[in-house]
Amino acid sequence: MKNKIRVIIIPIIISMLIVGCNLSKTNSDITDSNTKITDKTSLDKFANKGTDKKIYALITQTTGNHYYEKQATGFKEVIEAKGDIAIVCHPDPATAYEQVSIIKLLMAQGVDSICIAANDENALQSVLKEAMNSGIKVLSIDSKVNPSSRQVFVNQASANEIGNLLMDAVLDISGGSGDWAILSASSQAANQNSWIEDMKKVMQEDKYSDLNLVEVSYGDDESKKSEEKTRELLSKYPNLKVICSPTAVGIAAAAKVLDDEKSNVKLTGLGLPSEMAEYIGNKDKICPYMYLWNPIDLGRLGAYTSIELVKGSITGESGDKFSTKDMGEYTVEKSTDGGTEVILGTPIKFDSTNIDKWKNIY
Repeated sequence: MKNKIRVIIIPIIISMLIVGCNLSKTNSDITDSNTKITDKTSLDKFANKGTDKKIYALITQTTGNHYYEKQATGFKEVIEAKGDIAIVCHPDPATAYEQVSIIKLLMAQGVDSICIAANDENALQSVLKEAMNSGIKVLSIDSKVNPSSRQVFVNQASANEIGNLLMDAVLDISGGSGDWAILSASSQAANQNSWIEDMKKVMQEDKYSDLNLVEVSYGDDESKKSEEKTRELLSKYPNLKVICSPTAVGIAAAAKVLDDEKSNVKLTGLGLPSEMAEYIGNKDKICPYMYLWNPIDLGRLGAYTSIELVKGSITGESGDKFSTKDMGEYTVEKSTDGGTEVILGTPIKFDSTNIDKWKNIY
């Protein structure tokens, strides 16, 4: 029976939904369709034993987030096309502690690589260094870990570029002056923090001098909490003109509240076209425009980078180059935190001219 299970499982993309890791399985030989994996013994029956198949793991920041589900789709697509096994873990709750638990399970399984969107830049260092010392290739994606905890970071776009784009959007949509606020995800999220830090740096330029950032609020990438935080902002700041939310969950939650309240406050940030299409348009709409990269492509780039690390064709050193089947060539570059990164590219602007096209893609 053990061999039979191995043969059937290999072509299936296993979706690990939460820590403790609920595995969704379609194999009728495994009768419990929601086995809760809590230790090495129970996880071992899904391990890749006695074959040359590789196991590539992706750990996102949280569960129930459409952005990370799209990212996982791209990751799985590339690994599956290669004929290997992809394991995707969506932690619940969205904490570094939960991610540590997942990493330990994956180490026990003997995966070949771990690609992680960190919930805390520094809290994962010990366990990720242990993973690297055991021979597992480790890279971060979307939200980085510190340079000591990774071999390379798969970055969606440079923090400086995102900071400039978002500040220019706030400047434009506000009319050049007035109160505005940021609705972020978690206060520990490295990606959010780096973008906000760069936004604040950009704000020092003279052309932004009439803008007043009243608060950075945190909705922890939870829809209900983000809605509550949006209502708090509306209540606390009666002269608020713009909310900028650099998180897909936050911007969608804020849009809902602004729509429900018939508010005159405008919205911009980073969001999924499929979730924001009804709110995007000209100046009379809640969100005149917003930005985002393609999360499917980001997941695919994470998979390609994982494959190259496992093959040994790159090590994550600056200057490393690799080619992908359908995304072109990439070069590993030095990053501002002292480590290295691979950058997907410039974010896409979504407005009235293209939202109908993109809302059907992601």
